[in-house]
Amino acid sequence: MDGLRVPIRHPEGLACPAISSEEGGPFAVGDRMPSRPERYVEVRNLMSEAARETGGELGTADIQTLLELLPHRYPFLMVDRIVEIDGDESCIGIKNVTANEPQFMGHFPDMPVFPGVLLIEGMAQTAGAICCRHIRTDELRTKQVFFMTIDKCKFRKPVTPGDQVRFHMKKTNQRRTMWWFRGEARVDGTLVAEAEIGAMLVTE
Repeated sequence: MDGLRVPIRHPEGLACPAISSEEGGPFAVGDRMPSRPERYVEVRNLMSEAARETGGELGTADIQTLLELLPHRYPFLMVDRIVEIDGDESCIGIKNVTANEPQFMGHFPDMPVFPGVLLIEGMAQTAGAICCRHIRTDELRTKQVFFMTIDKCKFRKPVTPGDQVRFHMKKTNQRRTMWWFRGEARVDGTLVAEAEIGAMLVTE
């Protein structure tokens, strides 16, 4: 495909915002595609090496670790801590909902309700963080995390200030630098939202 400009699509047929080039930089939609898959082979080998080094113990990630793993910052960082990390297979993200968060100024002033779309964002950040942690080595870092898909999304109950949301994430599929997860958001054990999400990591 040398010399051609084609849209980049992942295996499910949806356009992706960017992928890694052979030189390590991102390819935007419509850019020239690399003619050989060396970069993906390199990423896959580094991911396998990182997976072997993590071992079988459940891990945790505090807020400082999350700031290292994710590009998100306040006020759009929607997870405070992650526990029970099993590689990139599953984990539980924790979000403490407080009344001073900026979204409550307009959603809604007389009856603050945590926006459902931000619950889904919290799921995505939780899953993205453990994927970044799973593949991270001295030679491989995640530059960006991009949403690809949201399916079977349902909101069950409202979340309000004072609630602690736990994002239960479980991997359902993984292909190259793309992951798919099923997520459940729970408050005191009660299901408040659920969705199936997919995302892609852009590596350095």
